Amino acid sequence: MCGIVGIVGTSPVGQALYDGLTVLQHRGQDAAGIVTIEDNKFRLRKANGLVKDVFHTRHMLRLQGNIGIGHVRYPTAGTSSSSEAQPFYANSPFGISLAHNGNLTNAEELGQWLFKKARRHVNTTSDSELLLNILAYELQEIDSLSLTPDNIFDAITKVHQRVRGAYATVALVIGHGLIAFRDPNGIRPMVFGKRETASGVEYMVASESVALDACDFEFVRDVAPGEAIYFSEDGQLYSRQCSDNPHYSPCIFEYVYFARPDSTIDKISVYASRVEMGKKLGAKIAKEWEDLDIDVVIPIPETSCDIALQIAKHLDLPYRQGFVKNRYIGRTFIMPGQAERKKSVRRKLNAINTEFYGKNVLLVDDSIVRGTTSEQIIDMARSAGAKKVYFASAAPEIRFPNVYGIDMPSANELIAHGRELDDICDLIGADKLIYQTIDDLVAAVGEGNHDIKAFETSVFDGNYITNDIDQHYLEKLDASRSDNIKDKSDANADSNIDLHNDDAE
Repeated sequence: MCGIVGIVGTSPVGQALYDGLTVLQHRGQDAAGIVTIEDNKFRLRKANGLVKDVFHTRHMLRLQGNIGIGHVRYPTAGTSSSSEAQPFYANSPFGISLAHNGNLTNAEELGQWLFKKARRHVNTTSDSELLLNILAYELQEIDSLSLTPDNIFDAITKVHQRVRGAYATVALVIGHGLIAFRDPNGIRPMVFGKRETASGVEYMVASESVALDACDFEFVRDVAPGEAIYFSEDGQLYSRQCSDNPHYSPCIFEYVYFARPDSTIDKISVYASRVEMGKKLGAKIAKEWEDLDIDVVIPIPETSCDIALQIAKHLDLPYRQGFVKNRYIGRTFIMPGQAERKKSVRRKLNAINTEFYGKNVLLVDDSIVRGTTSEQIIDMARSAGAKKVYFASAAPEIRFPNVYGIDMPSANELIAHGRELDDICDLIGADKLIYQTIDDLVAAVGEGNHDIKAFETSVFDGNYITNDIDQHYLEKLDASRSDNIKDKSDANADSNIDLHNDDAE
């Protein structure tokens, strides 16, 4: 999962891009990058690290120009070396820079096609660089020294026909403007907004509406599945549906975990969806656990706080903040490498003993992925004096890997893969375990937008909506995502020659 922003302004946009990335930091903590255009030249800064650590005053002073894009990276199957940081750029045609959130499911096929047919070199393992070169190829096929909006939309149509998977994309074309487009299933989110200035209208696109809020842009709407929007350098907006058969199937895990609660995605309030999750899970607990003696409901901060509060209300039980979160430790789920995640749990959370001592506690979390974090937190609750520890997950059992941009681990590393409820409960050390049903989760999120008939729920049910995922693909993905393999890859990455200049002038 990554975060993207793009702005076409009437004055320098560097600071606004920085501000937008800062509020999207939760979507990726591995690397950050910004590219702007000034005097028909790219101004680029990208590196590993948090936004505040990547961009210093000297970098921001160089990021001049009234148009630009930015990216925060969360690594999936690739390495976390700086060569994978975005945005990427290609010199031909015109000069193009691109950043993307998602994952291409036919990346291997695309790589071979680029080498054999398009004669274009890809320097990293990132599928974002593949997407950049495919877009560059389609634009280069246009026999003109200038591009019209129709030219651009025709190129995006061909990209959709060639590429499969999930992708929310922003791209700059020197001398023309900013392009934003979303995959035909609308798996990854993208919104755009505008603001009026004395010099004219400015436009912004972003992964979540909260980035528009932070930069004082008025939300206009979500980018539709398969749609492309072109913002010219002089502030004109053009849009076209570029897919023959678009479907609305947004990733439901955005609402469970990834997105900020103050965001609205595809007309659905993330906060409201989590409130509904809590109501439905509370009703299930009341029905199935009416014999349990629960003294207190405690969330595992922060995503599950709104969910736990609703559960406590439904069960008429006290709601307490039993864990204090160290806000200077990142989100453990999106840290590269299992060893780093495991070390971070106890640095991230500390128990308030008085809220646990002598009590039967119900811990509430948004989901259970590997189970190692849940196990450590349950152990912390017992060490703090809890008599019994019950555990509730606002998401169903995660049994299948994600192929659309979320680094769900190897299937064998998912605690629910091939296991029943009692087995999972024993492994994490809970006295009792309950999961939200997939029907209740879909109903909770869908309550905010009844026009969405289906969500992308493959991690729960194994149904991949792009219809191109088979066992062979999953086995290759499994090999690339094994934590042991990724840790070795990350260790080796630092010794590789990096041909990319992070401070391109």
